[in-house]
Amino acid sequence: MTAILLASFNTASDNPFLTQNKNRYSAPAFDKIKNSHYLPAFDEGIKRHQAEIDAIANNADTPTFENTIAALDYSGELLRSVTAVFFNMLESNTNDEMDSIAATVTPILSAHSDNLSMNDKLFVRIKYLQERKDALGLNTEQTRLLEYYYRDFVRNGAALDEQGKEQLRQINSELGLAELEFGKNVLAETNAFCKIIDNESELAGLPEGIRQAAAETATEKGFDGKWAFTLHKASFIPVLQYSDNRTLRRELLMAYTQIANHNNEYDNKPLINKIMKLRIKKSQLLGFNNPAEFILDDQMAKTTDAVYQLLNLVWQPALAKAKQEATELQQLMNSESVSGNLQAWDWWYYAEKLRKQKYDLEEEQLRPYFKLENVRAGVFGLAEKLYGLKFEKINDVPVYHPDVEVFKVNSIDGKFIGILYTDYYPRASKRAGAWMDNLVGQYKKDGIDHRPIIVNVGNLTKPTADKPSLLTMDEVETMFHEFGHALHGLLSDCTYPSLSGTNVPRDFVEMPSQIMENWCFEPQVMKTYARHYITGEEIPDELIAKINNASKFNQGFVETELLAASILDMDYHSLSDTADIDVNAFEKASLERMGMIPEIIVRYRSTFFNHIFKGGYAAGYYSYTWAAVLDADAFESFKETGDVYNSERATSFRQNILERGNSEDPMTLYRRFRGGDPKPDALLERQGLK
Repeated sequence: MTAILLASFNTASDNPFLTQNKNRYSAPAFDKIKNSHYLPAFDEGIKRHQAEIDAIANNADTPTFENTIAALDYSGELLRSVTAVFFNMLESNTNDEMDSIAATVTPILSAHSDNLSMNDKLFVRIKYLQERKDALGLNTEQTRLLEYYYRDFVRNGAALDEQGKEQLRQINSELGLAELEFGKNVLAETNAFCKIIDNESELAGLPEGIRQAAAETATEKGFDGKWAFTLHKASFIPVLQYSDNRTLRRELLMAYTQIANHNNEYDNKPLINKIMKLRIKKSQLLGFNNPAEFILDDQMAKTTDAVYQLLNLVWQPALAKAKQEATELQQLMNSESVSGNLQAWDWWYYAEKLRKQKYDLEEEQLRPYFKLENVRAGVFGLAEKLYGLKFEKINDVPVYHPDVEVFKVNSIDGKFIGILYTDYYPRASKRAGAWMDNLVGQYKKDGIDHRPIIVNVGNLTKPTADKPSLLTMDEVETMFHEFGHALHGLLSDCTYPSLSGTNVPRDFVEMPSQIMENWCFEPQVMKTYARHYITGEEIPDELIAKINNASKFNQGFVETELLAASILDMDYHSLSDTADIDVNAFEKASLERMGMIPEIIVRYRSTFFNHIFKGGYAAGYYSYTWAAVLDADAFESFKETGDVYNSERATSFRQNILERGNSEDPMTLYRRFRGGDPKPDALLERQGLK
């Protein structure tokens, strides 16, 4: 099938995926890669991988860990390489041709994955080893890898009969295409909206920097002399915060919350139904009642009850605080003689005013101290103090877009750690949000430690003609967060590719990223990066004090919109009936059942909830809260020493968490670092919910 589909593509010798990579550090040859190279590379990668799989499955020798499990994990190097590059580019620098390639290759990759997981001969060998694992003399990481493959094969249909396997193949193929289409629709609808303003009076309240950015956006779109706002958060969130124009605030927020919900060709409601039906069928085919049970069986949480219990533990105090916050904002509205009730498009605006009133703090006061390059230097400096890392910008590695910068990472003793790409600004070819991914993962083979190549991607505030990128507090946190993921990938010290870096249970993967957020507004850390972009002046102590005094401000809102999305996700994936659902009605009922107040809109409405319908967080958005319990408790161990840079704690965190990937059970790793089980007290205290 693959060969027939791709036969028309010539696997020419100039295809950079198929020739010896002569780039420094074996980085992807972005200066040579063309769209026409992907399909031939996928084709060849699948052929090579299949040949390796066949050799392992047909090996006449008695199964051993090395000739079966290790051989399987090291196989598919070319396919792994082209897959990593292509899907990173699909997310961060796509176009119509890339979308077409994705539509072609997704079912092919799904079929190849199924061929692997449902290979009877291969499963017999894996099962043989699993049943004798205690007698094999394996070390901890090898035992973990054997168990990983056995569970993975069973969860992907290896134990099904032939009819069941065929059903699962069909489900996986359809599901991959539906999820791909969901993401395309969100990107198309996000790019389709643009609010043009030609009367400057409508911009009342907006800071000059926001106006300038809007003017430059308008010019880029062919509307010289006007102002344009898009559905990228860096564009519309400042409007919600500062615009005196209530009508404009409402228009932009409603446009954002209606992404892919317009009953047009990009409407995602039919796709949500299709995706959920397929996921339900898949989970039941594999012996589970619903998708949540199937997904959680392989995570730290294990059960839906455990997830709902955690979410409810935080939801009740968060909702109570959000109601108090809503009352305060309503009172502020009333004091300004604004008629009617507080609405969702009023919350950010009056919260900003209330922050000024309570703490004499406006976020625009802080932006001049948060120049992107300085914040990044602060993040790098933190990594140096905690983990002894050095970051050097290099210009001899090809990049895929002019916005991208590349850094070589060494330890202070000169040992090469890896490569980090940063890509921070929004563009039409990039999906919304922020993320980290591997271009090359870390692993060890034949005495060689293959070091990782990591990418951090964001949609942060862009520079303007006369100002650099000046970040909001939320964007500063985002940079620290994604850099935490990057450290998890960069510092990996594992033997096998499938266990290295961020290849951990999803409800553990956010802990190494979220713990980094704890440092970003610590006074001694801020002193290292928060400098005025014009004068170079260090941020004043009085501003730092105001930030810390206001640290628990508006946390009812923050936690409520996050938790509501988590509960909505769980409600979808706890469904066991494949009957059609009315998506908007289902969402409304879910929010009403949890007691969501109308002044707050769930962080992601269903039709653009990429995390769960496209991005791998199905029945997993709770992970941010699950990991928050861990990260708050872990950071508390630094604070208990009286030194947030404590070298002993940092070394333990690196050795027991960041380096270990999925080589042991995550809770075992956490207990080894912390000396006991995590407690939620630190999270509730940090968020002002205790």
